[in-house]
Amino acid sequence: MTRRALSRRALSLAWSTIKGRKGGFVAAFIAVMFGSAVLTASGILLETGLSSGVPAERYRAAAVVVGASQFFPVEEDIDPRYAERVRLPAARAEEVRRVRGVRAAVGDVSFPASLVLGGGRVLGGPGGVPLLGHGWPAAALRPFALSAGRPPQAADEVVLESRLAREAGVQVGGTVTLTVGTTPAVFRVSGLADGGDLTRQAALFVTDERARQLSGQPDHVDAIGVLAGPETDPAELAGAIERAVRGVVTYTGDQRGDAEILDVGRTRSFVIELALSFGATMVMVVVIVVAGTLALSVQQRRRELALLRAIGATPKQVLAMIGAEATLVSVAGAVLGAIPGVGLGFVFHRTFAAVGAMPADFELVVGPVPVLAAMVLCVAGARTGGWIAARRAAKVSPVEALGEAAVEPRKLGWVRLTIGSLLIPAALAAAIVLPIALPGEAAVDGASSSALLLVIAVALLGPRLLGGAVTLLGPRLNRATHVSGFLAVANARARSRRLSSATTPLIMGVTMAAAQIFSATTLGAAAQNQAADGVLADYVVTPKAAGLSPGLAGELARVGGVSAVTPVVRTQTIITYTSDDSKQYKIFPAQGVEPAGLKATMDLGVLEGDLGALRGESVALSRLAAGTVGAKAGQSVDLRLGDGTAVRARVVAIYEKGLGFGDVTLPHDLAIRHTTDRLDSWMLVKAAGGEPALRQALARHPTAQLADRESFTAAQSGDSADSAVSLLLNAVLLGYIAIAVVNTLVMATVARVREFAMLRLIGAGRDQVRSMVRGEARIITVSAVLIGTLAALPALVGISIAVSRWPVPSIPPLAYAGIVAAAVLVAWPSIMISARVAMRQRPVEVIGGE
Repeated sequence: MTRRALSRRALSLAWSTIKGRKGGFVAAFIAVMFGSAVLTASGILLETGLSSGVPAERYRAAAVVVGASQFFPVEEDIDPRYAERVRLPAARAEEVRRVRGVRAAVGDVSFPASLVLGGGRVLGGPGGVPLLGHGWPAAALRPFALSAGRPPQAADEVVLESRLAREAGVQVGGTVTLTVGTTPAVFRVSGLADGGDLTRQAALFVTDERARQLSGQPDHVDAIGVLAGPETDPAELAGAIERAVRGVVTYTGDQRGDAEILDVGRTRSFVIELALSFGATMVMVVVIVVAGTLALSVQQRRRELALLRAIGATPKQVLAMIGAEATLVSVAGAVLGAIPGVGLGFVFHRTFAAVGAMPADFELVVGPVPVLAAMVLCVAGARTGGWIAARRAAKVSPVEALGEAAVEPRKLGWVRLTIGSLLIPAALAAAIVLPIALPGEAAVDGASSSALLLVIAVALLGPRLLGGAVTLLGPRLNRATHVSGFLAVANARARSRRLSSATTPLIMGVTMAAAQIFSATTLGAAAQNQAADGVLADYVVTPKAAGLSPGLAGELARVGGVSAVTPVVRTQTIITYTSDDSKQYKIFPAQGVEPAGLKATMDLGVLEGDLGALRGESVALSRLAAGTVGAKAGQSVDLRLGDGTAVRARVVAIYEKGLGFGDVTLPHDLAIRHTTDRLDSWMLVKAAGGEPALRQALARHPTAQLADRESFTAAQSGDSADSAVSLLLNAVLLGYIAIAVVNTLVMATVARVREFAMLRLIGAGRDQVRSMVRGEARIITVSAVLIGTLAALPALVGISIAVSRWPVPSIPPLAYAGIVAAAVLVAWPSIMISARVAMRQRPVEVIGGE
């Protein structure tokens, strides 16, 4: 028989089988459908990150926007984005202006500003949007037009947006107090401008020279807006500019928003990285769940497959039939799952926007590629699962197949047993040995992977593990003096394969829930403890708006009773290093601090070296960061600062408290020179009884506020957009696993209709059978919670050792009780309700109908 004829016959037989016993394929269909939905949503997120954007606002009139590259180039990987704006030399505008087709090239700079009104009220942009200042020539890029007055001509003149002037209650000729950071200055309003309502920002304009001075980099611009004639093709002009001017990147269309609004580019990178990591996890989980569901389906059809072998079906024909069934069911489920998958993508988008992780105007992109990719992955997973499950049924002899159909085989295959047995010590080594022996974040990654390895080991060794659990827990959970209790324990022992197939998804759910939730709580608790222990200052000065002017530190240091002031600027660095003879990179959160007086305000837990040497091109690294990049005190590392500036910095100290303060600590002057706004994030103040004097000094700076140490550290540990996103994605992941648990438990229980009928025919009452099922449900639930918890614990212990050198992870009792309650609420009704359904028919009808 040719391969094509075999495939046609297999498809025909598979379709007849599916039509004849639809109930047997419902579980596989549901697993594929929901898996397709989740994978489609992940793919939509990835496509959105790659293709979406935000329309330009102030650069709307520019045909092309010219900027510097915001990315660190990496071979064979996604280029990471710099956290701070990379600026262009102002002289580039003249080079762009000389390109054929350019009518005007306008260099634009931005600086964060606030208006201080009567009574010290601080006014930003209307509706809470940021207020940004620019040079007046940049008004042509929207364009803004004067509705009253004239452009600014002197250094103390300003043009306000009309809506901003109305909210501030000022008119042309009036004066306003403008602050950049915490430095106030009085400006006279020379004019009002209209440019249509901006939705993401508000604008004010000063002279070009004053704008560059306030930006902190007088010889650089944020971007260059190119004005061109109406007949000019923006794409062609952009190409001409890139060929003529070296070291620039051009933006056209909606991509102009990336150059204008730095957060848009950050959002794009965030969405891409999130979609890739979450999508990869979901692909693994979906394939495991779909394959496991089909394996259980094939296992329940042992009698049917044995009869097929007995009447002459060849192994190849059995495999072809099961493969065809898997294909038909998975294609149908994948196609139908794509529709709710698109809806889930919109839910992701709206939720991310609501928690501030994504701009609301960052449009969702829905195309065919994510849908097709999800379908292919689901079908491939189903085919693989069906093939693995059918191999034994297809290979055994007909006589042996009929024997196994009546009583499931007790022994596990040697390959399965060997792999499962090897995975357990490998997982324990990854969880415990790596964090002790291996420095850096590789120890955390290794410990995290151990939970997955143990879940796979549980799936492979399930019958053995469940047999042990039944022996240990069965008599304690079910009194053997009762008939139903005896039957529950005996049944669980005799049908350990079936019990394992039904219980594995529940174990996986408990393990992944515990690993995901408690790894986050362990990291969060370690960070909070380090911050609380490390802040020695009595007070912390924080900004009400964008940041604090660096000069404020010197002013506070002169206040009576103040013994030390440490300005802190937060940023991000990229460290490149060599590992296994290849170039690697790692992104680290960083801070810049002044070493003078640091011992009085901040304790980083120095392990070696001296933070007093933190000057010039030097750096201090956390223990984890130093271990990751292989650096020691006295050596040098290659850094990319926040704006991409390359620095080879000497490591002057290694410290412990990287989670609480950042893994990289730089000299303050070096760090702040390479930030977008050149403003401090906060200032730590050591003052014995100096609060009244501090408040009096800050009264001259309405955009600064004073907090005590406890309230500051509590605010730093509050919920963030990242934690909200993580919570949503974990909910989706665990929700899918919960569906898989219900699916397999219902499938396994309903398939026992013949067994329940036989028990009732030989004298067992309906209540006795239900009591037996309750006993089995107790064994399944308690075993799953116990094994799932034990599988998650090594990973949690390893993570705790790696990040804090303490083996006890942070496991909130209420959170663990919630996991246990969820396992019970998912498993118990699934088993009991499906058992009730399985006993609806009269026993004689069940046996006689076969």
